[in-house]
Amino acid sequence: MIRHTVVFRLKHAQGSAEERKFLGDALHILAAIPGVGKFERLRQVSPKNDYRFGFSMEFADEAAYSGYNDHPAHVAFVNDRWLPEVEAFLEIDYVPLDYSSSSGPSKVV
Repeated sequence: MIRHTVVFRLKHAQGSAEERKFLGDALHILAAIPGVGKFERLRQVSPKNDYRFGFSMEFADEAAYSGYNDHPAHVAFVNDRWLPEVEAFLEIDYVPLDYSSSSGPSKVV
């Protein structure tokens, strides 16, 4: 399992119609791509950074994640919406750790 996350700040004014449209379109476009599971749109609330939103989604494996990255709908969303509308972002991808051995993480599952 791979959990793909990204936190970001939009160029649009807070609470604007453009902000709402971006977040709504992301849900309808990205969540519909084959292999995407548990898609979430999130509002970031920590005062420790200035990102405003997050997306989180899960993929069964590397093949599903690669399929998402290469999917025409994802490529179009990145080129047509993400690049022109996102001011800053941080992307982090996670895989579960297995701490079953006494010497620390024994493998990435």
